[in-house]
Amino acid sequence: MKTKNPDAQRVEGRSLSPEPESMQKYSDEVRERIAKKAYELYEQRGRQAERDVEDWLKAEELVRKEMNTRRAAS
Repeated sequence: MKTKNPDAQRVEGRSLSPEPESMQKYSDEVRERIAKKAYELYEQRGRQAERDVEDWLKAEELVRKEMNTRRAAS
């Protein structure tokens, strides 16, 4: 007999379970890297305000490229 996960959510007919702890840690580490990179971009631009979303998106792109490069080298 299957038991349902009380923490699972239903989205458009699909069940979403919470991330396993290892995936949550990975996600937190990636988010931290993106935040640091976004701040570096902010500083490189002379700390100009109101471009935080642009910095975050660029940082996501750069971190993703770094991760793909490392994965390809492994």
